[in-house]
Amino acid sequence: MAIIKVIIPAYNEEKAIGHVIAAIPKIVNEIIVISNNSTDNTKAIAINAGATVLSENKMGYGYACLKGLGHIASQEIKPDIIVFLDGDYSDFPEELTQLVTPIIDENIDFVIGSRVSTLREKGSMTPQQVFGNWLACFLMNLFFDAKFTDLGPFRAIKYQTLLDLQMQDKTYGWTVEMQLKILKQNFTYVEIPVRYKNRIGVSKVSGTLKGTIMAGIKIISWIFKYTFK
Repeated sequence: MAIIKVIIPAYNEEKAIGHVIAAIPKIVNEIIVISNNSTDNTKAIAINAGATVLSENKMGYGYACLKGLGHIASQEIKPDIIVFLDGDYSDFPEELTQLVTPIIDENIDFVIGSRVSTLREKGSMTPQQVFGNWLACFLMNLFFDAKFTDLGPFRAIKYQTLLDLQMQDKTYGWTVEMQLKILKQNFTYVEIPVRYKNRIGVSKVSGTLKGTIMAGIKIISWIFKYTFK
């Protein structure tokens, strides 16, 4: 049976994190929550819910993910699959089984949960998120003949594949960096349509003008960096 570990970056998600952890299927061997400089009760709630909780004081999605990977690297028994999941309860964690199935059954390297419009709750993605996702995927498809439709944060990947990607981005560009490196290194990938609902609380990225602009700049810069590399 595949060893599966979940990495959840979380910044002040005390109202959501317990729901997220509770909804994760029992096939998961370890749930790793990285408190990214949280000032609320995120850590305590996650611990009480049964997660392994780490702290990363450097703000940034990538910093948090790399912290989780550092924890896994220190363990004697390595996982087969890593799943990344947001801590705001906008995804449906129970759909994790759908994401890991192509890896287990078909030997696919990377699976994205695509937040298709027909399965998205109204208002769950801001207009700037929808446009940003479309633009990023359009450019990847144009330059790399990709088939991506989303930069969805709910994703599963073989652990060895993830190591081979040598991820670097510390902030907003983590998701697009992963997809670009999958394309450049010719790993196999598929998308699985997933449901998406309004998050609990306010987004720290798309919910602010600064976050939206910074994320957009980082995503586009990664795409052009790899296009002309």
